[in-house]
Amino acid sequence: MSSYGKTARAGRTFGLLVAASTFAIAGGTAHAQNAGPVFTDTTSEAAEVPPASGGLQEIVVTARKRVESAQDVPVSVTAISAQEINDRDLTSLENVAAATPQLAIGRNATGSGAQLTLRGIGSNSLSIGTEQSIAVIVDGVYYGQGRTINEGFFDLGGIEILKGPQSLFFGKNATAGVISISTADPTDHFTASSKTSYEFNAGKLREEVILSGPIGDTLGFRLAGRVGKDFGYLFDNRAGSINYVTTDRPSTTQTNATTNHLATAPADNGPREREILLRGTLEWEASDRLTARLTANYGYNRTSGTWNYAVFACEGGFSHLSPGVPCERDFSLYANNMPADIAAQTRFARDDGKNFNKYSSWGMTGTIDYDFDDLMLTSVTNYQWNRNIWSLDLDYQSASSPSLNIWGSENSKYDAFSEELRLLSQFDGPLNFLLGGYYQTSNRGFEQNVLFAGFENSAAPDGFRYVAYAKDSSTKGKTVSGYGQLIWEIVPETLEATGGVRYIHETKDSFFVQPYAHPLVNGTRYAVNQPLTADQTFDNWSPEATLTWTPTTNITLYGAYKTAYKSGGFSNSSIQSPVTPLEFFLFEPEKAKGFEVGLKTDLLDRQLRFNVTAYNYEFTNLQVTYLDSAALSYNSVNAGSARTKGVEVEFAYAPNAIAGFQINGSANYNRSRYGDAISPCYGGQSLDNGCIPNLLSPGTPGQNLEGLPTSDAPDWTGSLGARYETPLGDAMRFGLSFDGRYSSDYLTSSFGSPLSRQGSYVTLDAGVKVGAENDAWEIALLGKNLTNHFIVTGVTDGSGTGSGTGTNAAISADQVGFVAMPRTVTVQVTLRIP
Repeated sequence: MSSYGKTARAGRTFGLLVAASTFAIAGGTAHAQNAGPVFTDTTSEAAEVPPASGGLQEIVVTARKRVESAQDVPVSVTAISAQEINDRDLTSLENVAAATPQLAIGRNATGSGAQLTLRGIGSNSLSIGTEQSIAVIVDGVYYGQGRTINEGFFDLGGIEILKGPQSLFFGKNATAGVISISTADPTDHFTASSKTSYEFNAGKLREEVILSGPIGDTLGFRLAGRVGKDFGYLFDNRAGSINYVTTDRPSTTQTNATTNHLATAPADNGPREREILLRGTLEWEASDRLTARLTANYGYNRTSGTWNYAVFACEGGFSHLSPGVPCERDFSLYANNMPADIAAQTRFARDDGKNFNKYSSWGMTGTIDYDFDDLMLTSVTNYQWNRNIWSLDLDYQSASSPSLNIWGSENSKYDAFSEELRLLSQFDGPLNFLLGGYYQTSNRGFEQNVLFAGFENSAAPDGFRYVAYAKDSSTKGKTVSGYGQLIWEIVPETLEATGGVRYIHETKDSFFVQPYAHPLVNGTRYAVNQPLTADQTFDNWSPEATLTWTPTTNITLYGAYKTAYKSGGFSNSSIQSPVTPLEFFLFEPEKAKGFEVGLKTDLLDRQLRFNVTAYNYEFTNLQVTYLDSAALSYNSVNAGSARTKGVEVEFAYAPNAIAGFQINGSANYNRSRYGDAISPCYGGQSLDNGCIPNLLSPGTPGQNLEGLPTSDAPDWTGSLGARYETPLGDAMRFGLSFDGRYSSDYLTSSFGSPLSRQGSYVTLDAGVKVGAENDAWEIALLGKNLTNHFIVTGVTDGSGTGSGTGTNAAISADQVGFVAMPRTVTVQVTLRIP
């Protein structure tokens, strides 16, 4: 479909949503008067429950696959209610991370799409073959890969951030924690809302429409849609047009004419986001025992590609690909479009050569609950599919020499089917249990082209004329898992012991081939049409035990031993030379084990909440990915061990004497350090800085990271926020809020590069709103990162930079940071039929 057709389709969808909202708001009141109550939202994760007394609300979570109060559950969990999500516009994982100390998300256009890090533990995003160490769960379903950040997280029932290993209840790939998201349920009466927002700096216009209510006596529905478009930009592209020269060489001995190609640069850059998000939910209360829920979603997201990449730190202060260009910590980048005549003959590139990243997805989740009185049986079935296509400038610096210019294009697909069954007992006696089984199949496909050094071959197959080399790879996975937990109430309502274990059996069948390389490097630097296959099998037992003491209804103390497992795999993004062994593509599972203790309290007649958690976890076979800048290859390896230990303190205070006022905050100390961890050197690491020749293998230098901090691991983080809401007369209300976040400095490199250091910072979010007392309308002004701090949340070595690694003539690689959002200010108008 042409870009015009896609834009027109997005425009029509936007118009339909606006029209639907207008109709609903104008004409829905009569409908609402005849609606009978059917459904409520009380089973949603992180749902709010009105307080029995005092000023603080109770929040319900499902951190242990059953409904519990967040203050009673023996888990370190940050629960965000639907109201807070709406008030703070936490409708993306990146916004959630920016508001949550110790959680960091770095968006990456290439590789797996994002790096998710919690308490200093996370897998960098450079390879598509690695899973994340934080499992993202949506409506009880695991969503793999970092590209989950492109999904449409709006109209939510709640968010739970579970910290530390979580394999027992959530399975594989939860060594660092879990982000569990629940979408909103149908309501027990007809409701409708329209939320229109405009962000001034990016010129982002967004419209969100929700319709919800009953259909008859037993069936409820909810329809939600959001469309958005950026008319401005947040990052400046400072590149100028460059001349890229190619030389046609159909063979190693034949040289034809050289050709000049113009690589233009857009006058501005990203995100330039366009999005279309749709979700429909049906909930059927067939009887007092049987409830079924079906959710279907579609998402489309397109951005301008490497919009958040900044070359922010370079040895000597200037770019090594563009001498004289300073490496600065500001919201700017240097990116050139692929020459249009080259793009027209390159797989997956746009005909006009513009940089872009396009993500599309759809999925369906069906949940069935059957209550046998003493037993609750739950079934969760899901199918999900996504596709991501990009074409990007991969040298990131508008290189001054045509021989240093690098572009790439990629097409990747992922789909998965899963089924989970679990049985929870509800006996009156002291013993209860949870039993569950899980099955998943997945398929990942990956095709990539890389263009550099002026390569051209007029005799190449279609799509490869200007390609230096190409990669095709796939992985088919299958997971079978069973888990169980025994719950023993030793002293009724006072002392509880639980113990459980999950068994995971996983297979991965992978394929890799380089279908093409330019004649000058075919057979010398790259192996062509020499397929590699790998059949991997992994087995794991992850036990867990917890002791919980509740001396009073307002105090909970617990201690827990936890373990977790993260899948091993295959480096789909690597490079095959004529002598590369199969083992180079394989990496082993990552594991975690350790302890935590916690105290949770509600004091002063539920006016004051004070919680403390202390933890100590060891991680082994940490999975990290590094860039071999000479081969332009992203290689995943097991780096060794790391340990995180720390203390987290959080409080909330809502005095009865000041209705509508609440203050909350946290202070966190986290020490995350490598143990005995042998890893590759960072690009341009010298002997004096710890790079040891031949450490990894003959001819391959390495380093011992022992004692160095892991990536995105500040020692100190904290937050402080306050909100106040008060009536304005009898018909209106007014609200103010602010939320500050502090982070000490940290390294963003997984390999200890000192250039990657992010300095300490304080960010500030604030909001003001006015609306009707009955929620019929509201106008809000929301500001994020008002201090406009430049914050790097992930990093890679600049392609083609870093030389002399393992010598004392080394020059450190330029650091390309994945940068968090600069200052944004949004006005938001909401109309509702409550």
